[in-house]
Amino acid sequence: MKLITKELEARFKEVGSQEDKPLKEQIVIAKFFNPQGRGTWYLTEYDPETQIAFGFVSIFGDHNDEWGDFAVWELQEIKLPPFGLGIERDIHWEETPADKVETIRRGTL
Repeated sequence: MKLITKELEARFKEVGSQEDKPLKEQIVIAKFFNPQGRGTWYLTEYDPETQIAFGFVSIFGDHNDEWGDFAVWELQEIKLPPFGLGIERDIHWEETPADKVETIRRGTL
């Protein structure tokens, strides 16, 4: 499955930069996850030219969780042993204000 669809690209473009907005006004547009264990990426911004996203990354669910940039193309290439599964997009995710996502609230507030 492609992590970023044309529809998502259009939505990220429509929303634009959110970096100067307070947390309660930022929208988490997409969510990626590791289907075999730890690792969740909450995307608030995406640049289709560089395939770099910005968002909140939670790998261990602890003090190491943080906001930052990450390469979607790198996540797309991950193949997890033993079955070769990759990082997936939560197809049931509905856009949510960042301060309403419990993982982000725990790691930010």
